[in-house]
Amino acid sequence: MIETDFGDIEIEVFFNKSPEHAKNFMKLVNSGFYEGLIFHRVIPGFIIQGGDPYGVGTGGPGYYLPVERSGLHHETGSIAMAQSVQGISGSQFFICLAPQPHLDKQFNVFAKVTSGMEVANKIASVPRDKRDKPSEDVVMKKLYEKKPTA
Repeated sequence: MIETDFGDIEIEVFFNKSPEHAKNFMKLVNSGFYEGLIFHRVIPGFIIQGGDPYGVGTGGPGYYLPVERSGLHHETGSIAMAQSVQGISGSQFFICLAPQPHLDKQFNVFAKVTSGMEVANKIASVPRDKRDKPSEDVVMKKLYEKKPTA
């Protein structure tokens, strides 16, 4: 679960399809790494991206992830790890706001949104600068694993 000022985004993490990326993401969630970080890149109809402790798209937890391919497609609600020329980010992730088949061979999908796509789209619609950074911070207040109810 990702709590923001705009509402909550509920996600499902695919441990069976992308074990290394899924385990890493949940390790960071459970350690509180993401709390207080922002969505630093928002592009309507494309993606929202967050997970950089610097808030500009250049930071991470101090390591990169190994290449992993789940075989899943970048559909509306798909969540994938970002990457740069240095490698696959250890913490930055993005949520697809629409199908993005051109990303399928470049980025690994490790989770999906199960509820709250309207929240992701609201986040994407905030005013932003020419580098797609929101004019006002969109904060990830809390991320946590939602426990099943009995």
